[in-house]
Amino acid sequence: MSLQYGVALRNAQLDAIESTIGTAPKLQLRSGAPPANCATAASGTLLCEMTLPSDWLAAASSGSKAKSGTWSGTGDAGAGSRTAAAHWRLLDSAGSVCHAQGTITVTGGGGDLTLDNTSIASGQAVSISSWSFSAANS
Repeated sequence: MSLQYGVALRNAQLDAIESTIGTAPKLQLRSGAPPANCATAASGTLLCEMTLPSDWLAAASSGSKAKSGTWSGTGDAGAGSRTAAAHWRLLDSAGSVCHAQGTITVTGGGGDLTLDNTSIASGQAVSISSWSFSAANS
Protein backbone atom coordinates (compact mmCIF):
# COMPACT_ATOMS: atom_id res chain seq x y z
CA MET A 1 0.00 0.00 0.00
CA SER A 2 1.26 3.48 -0.78
CA LEU A 3 1.42 6.08 1.98
CA GLN A 4 -1.59 8.27 2.52
CA TYR A 5 -1.40 11.61 4.33
CA GLY A 6 -4.18 13.57 5.95
CA VAL A 7 -4.98 17.10 4.79
CA ALA A 8 -3.42 18.71 7.89
CA LEU A 9 -0.07 16.98 7.25
CA ARG A 10 -0.10 17.80 3.53
CA ASN A 11 -0.84 21.44 4.32
CA ALA A 12 1.97 21.55 6.90
CA GLN A 13 4.42 20.09 4.36
CA LEU A 14 3.43 22.75 1.84
CA ASP A 15 3.58 25.60 4.35
CA ALA A 16 7.16 24.52 5.15
CA ILE A 17 8.18 25.51 1.61
CA GLU A 18 7.64 29.22 2.24
CA SER A 19 9.06 29.18 5.78
CA THR A 20 12.21 27.33 4.61
CA ILE A 21 12.90 29.49 1.56
CA GLY A 22 12.05 32.72 3.40
CA THR A 23 10.63 36.06 2.41
CA ALA A 24 11.20 37.81 -0.92
CA PRO A 25 12.87 34.92 -2.77
CA LYS A 26 14.08 35.21 -6.35
CA LEU A 27 12.48 33.38 -9.27
CA GLN A 28 14.75 32.97 -12.28
CA LEU A 29 13.49 32.10 -15.76
CA ARG A 30 16.27 30.53 -17.86
CA SER A 31 16.86 29.03 -21.29
CA GLY A 32 17.82 25.40 -21.90
CA ALA A 33 17.42 22.27 -19.84
CA PRO A 34 17.46 22.52 -16.04
CA PRO A 35 20.59 21.37 -14.18
CA ALA A 36 20.64 17.82 -12.79
CA ASN A 37 19.46 19.07 -9.38
CA CYS A 38 19.24 22.22 -7.24
CA ALA A 39 22.81 21.79 -5.94
CA THR A 40 24.21 21.91 -9.49
CA ALA A 41 25.31 25.30 -10.84
CA ALA A 42 22.74 27.25 -12.85
CA SER A 43 22.63 26.56 -16.58
CA GLY A 44 21.27 28.34 -19.62
CA THR A 45 20.89 32.08 -20.06
CA LEU A 46 19.16 34.10 -17.34
CA LEU A 47 16.18 35.63 -19.16
CA CYS A 48 14.31 37.18 -16.25
CA GLU A 49 14.81 37.37 -12.49
CA MET A 50 11.97 38.57 -10.31
CA THR A 51 11.95 39.21 -6.59
CA LEU A 52 8.74 37.74 -5.22
CA PRO A 53 6.65 39.51 -2.56
CA SER A 54 7.49 39.05 1.12
CA ASP A 55 4.40 36.86 1.54
CA TRP A 56 4.70 35.07 -1.78
CA LEU A 57 2.52 32.01 -1.14
CA ALA A 58 -0.98 31.75 0.31
CA ALA A 59 -1.62 29.42 3.24
CA ALA A 60 -1.97 25.82 2.14
CA SER A 61 -5.50 24.52 1.79
CA SER A 62 -6.76 21.07 0.77
CA GLY A 63 -3.24 19.90 -0.09
CA SER A 64 -2.42 22.82 -2.42
CA LYS A 65 -0.54 26.10 -2.05
CA ALA A 66 -0.98 28.96 -4.55
CA LYS A 67 0.98 32.11 -5.30
CA SER A 68 0.19 35.30 -3.44
CA GLY A 69 0.74 38.86 -4.62
CA THR A 70 2.20 40.06 -7.91
CA TRP A 71 5.03 38.10 -9.50
CA SER A 72 6.55 40.19 -12.26
CA GLY A 73 9.88 41.20 -13.76
CA THR A 74 11.59 42.47 -16.89
CA GLY A 75 13.45 40.51 -19.55
CA ASP A 76 17.20 40.61 -18.86
CA ALA A 77 19.67 42.15 -21.29
CA GLY A 78 21.18 38.67 -21.68
CA ALA A 79 17.97 37.60 -23.39
CA GLY A 80 19.06 39.29 -26.63
CA SER A 81 16.35 39.71 -29.23
CA ARG A 82 14.16 36.77 -28.14
CA THR A 83 15.07 33.62 -26.25
CA ALA A 84 12.83 30.74 -25.21
CA ALA A 85 12.40 30.21 -21.46
CA ALA A 86 12.69 26.48 -20.71
CA HIS A 87 13.33 26.14 -16.97
CA TRP A 88 13.01 28.05 -13.69
CA ARG A 89 14.91 28.16 -10.41
CA LEU A 90 13.56 29.38 -7.07
CA LEU A 91 16.30 30.85 -4.86
CA ASP A 92 16.53 32.45 -1.43
CA SER A 93 16.36 36.25 -1.17
CA ALA A 94 20.15 36.55 -1.56
CA GLY A 95 19.96 34.56 -4.80
CA SER A 96 22.61 32.14 -3.56
CA VAL A 97 20.73 28.93 -2.66
CA CYS A 98 18.47 27.10 -5.12
CA HIS A 99 15.55 25.48 -3.31
CA ALA A 100 13.43 24.29 -6.25
CA GLN A 101 13.57 24.12 -10.03
CA GLY A 102 11.42 22.86 -12.87
CA THR A 103 10.45 23.19 -16.50
CA ILE A 104 8.65 25.98 -18.36
CA THR A 105 6.26 25.49 -21.25
CA VAL A 106 3.54 27.52 -22.91
CA THR A 107 0.12 27.33 -21.28
CA GLY A 108 -1.26 23.83 -21.79
CA GLY A 109 2.20 22.36 -22.49
CA GLY A 110 2.49 20.46 -19.21
CA GLY A 111 5.49 22.30 -17.70
CA ASP A 112 5.93 22.87 -14.00
CA LEU A 113 5.45 26.59 -14.76
CA THR A 114 3.49 27.79 -17.75
CA LEU A 115 3.73 31.13 -19.55
CA ASP A 116 1.43 32.48 -22.22
CA ASN A 117 4.59 33.32 -24.19
CA THR A 118 7.91 31.58 -23.48
CA SER A 119 9.82 33.84 -25.89
CA ILE A 120 11.39 36.53 -23.68
CA ALA A 121 13.13 39.64 -25.03
CA SER A 122 15.31 42.18 -23.26
CA GLY A 123 13.09 44.80 -21.62
CA GLN A 124 9.92 42.74 -22.00
CA ALA A 125 7.46 42.72 -19.10
CA VAL A 126 7.05 39.19 -17.71
CA SER A 127 4.43 38.15 -15.17
CA ILE A 128 3.37 34.88 -13.58
CA SER A 129 -0.41 34.82 -13.34
CA SER A 130 -0.79 31.50 -11.53
CA TRP A 131 1.43 29.07 -9.63
CA SER A 132 0.73 26.29 -7.20
CA PHE A 133 2.36 23.42 -5.36
CA SER A 134 0.36 20.27 -4.64
CA ALA A 135 1.28 17.81 -1.92
CA ALA A 136 1.67 14.14 -2.69
CA ASN A 137 -1.33 11.91 -2.02
CA SER A 138 -3.77 14.80 -2.18
